[in-house]
Amino acid sequence: MHDRAVRRRRAVLVVLVAASLFLLTVYFGEGSSGSLHSVQRGVMGVLSPIQEGANRVLKPVRDLFGWFGDTVDAKGQRDKYKEQRDALQKQLDNAYVQIGDIDQRNKLKQLNATAQLDQYSPVEARVYLRSPNAFFQRMTINKGTNDGVHGGDPVVAGDGLIGKILDAGGGSSVVMLITDQDFSVSALVGASREPGSIEPAIGAPGDLLLDMVQDTSKVHASDQVYTAGTIVERLASRYPPGIPIGKVQRIDPGSGDLDRRIHVTPSADLTHTDIVQVLTEPHADQQASVK
Repeated sequence: MHDRAVRRRRAVLVVLVAASLFLLTVYFGEGSSGSLHSVQRGVMGVLSPIQEGANRVLKPVRDLFGWFGDTVDAKGQRDKYKEQRDALQKQLDNAYVQIGDIDQRNKLKQLNATAQLDQYSPVEARVYLRSPNAFFQRMTINKGTNDGVHGGDPVVAGDGLIGKILDAGGGSSVVMLITDQDFSVSALVGASREPGSIEPAIGAPGDLLLDMVQDTSKVHASDQVYTAGTIVERLASRYPPGIPIGKVQRIDPGSGDLDRRIHVTPSADLTHTDIVQVLTEPHADQQASVK
């Protein structure tokens, strides 16, 4: 039964192929006015309106599918462009960080050359934590006793003095900034090298005061304030001389020279500095430090 059905299908296929070949032969052999051509034109004339109507009916459907396809493609392109944008933004951010690091290191090199800090065995460190407290101005760096850092070591940035090591651990240290209420350091100001002491202005975070100045008439606005270093040999200072501390911003008059308040703006950017140096030497023969 199955074989008979197969033979029947094969016979039908052969007849259809033969008929097709015959019709094609006749169609291409007759002229444009032949019967097959006439039949073709008739069929086209009947089906053409149906085809046109179907196209009109189906056009919204095709447009809808086309819109979905375009939307999917657009979303794919959007996601691709977002990935490219994020990758480029990351590269740009890394470039900004590298540029900032290079700039800070170049300034540190200039300060080292000017103040001859190489003799103090400077240890480069990176700031990774800052204190938000308005009175206890601190930051934490990624170098400690394992790197030769000790409590009391001065800390500098490329623009000047940052502070001193308050507490040194094995792999990190806490730095007391010059704006901390417990910090002070001996200083000289201006071309006259008038001595004084730098301390934070209580109640005004970020503001420094130059106190203990004997002759305030020799101090003027915009004068540079820098570390005094060792003044008396028996009281050796942990702070090398000539490190910028800040500039005189203004001088508030008082009833007398000793009542004047000399306000100083720090030279170093205490908020945005990322790379600092800890001056680790000498230690053994310099136990007493000038405030």
